[in-house]
Amino acid sequence: MMRIYTIHLPPRFGPLDADPVTVKEGFNWAAAIFAVLWALWHRMWLVAIGLLVASAAIGAGAAFLGLGPESRAALTIGYAVLVGFHANDWRRRALGRKDFEDAGIVAAPRADAALRRFGDLRSMEGGAYGPLVRPDGGP
Repeated sequence: MMRIYTIHLPPRFGPLDADPVTVKEGFNWAAAIFAVLWALWHRMWLVAIGLLVASAAIGAGAAFLGLGPESRAALTIGYAVLVGFHANDWRRRALGRKDFEDAGIVAAPRADAALRRFGDLRSMEGGAYGPLVRPDGGP
């Protein structure tokens, strides 16, 4: 099954050990289930704080309104769905703030295959980065 990925290249004058990042288009199950932990894993501190505050506000609002368990479950599921659909966009925005270049879109079955395909396409067209090979000759 082919998926769509965006490729984000590290800043040109950044650390040599920075690798390109692939971000899948679409729903993010990990973010939907583990919202705050997912944001912390990707070092998106403000997003993690925002998710924590939103979750607490939903819980407090449900308690204040005296909602039953079914209504609370519906609110929690709705919150998780919203987070899942927006999580990858938040990640792209965070990469942009860290000066990663949004280099293109690639269709591939997996993230590693998307990166490889992007490198092949870049080397064929002689892009600014050329093939995606690290300066130290690593993979």
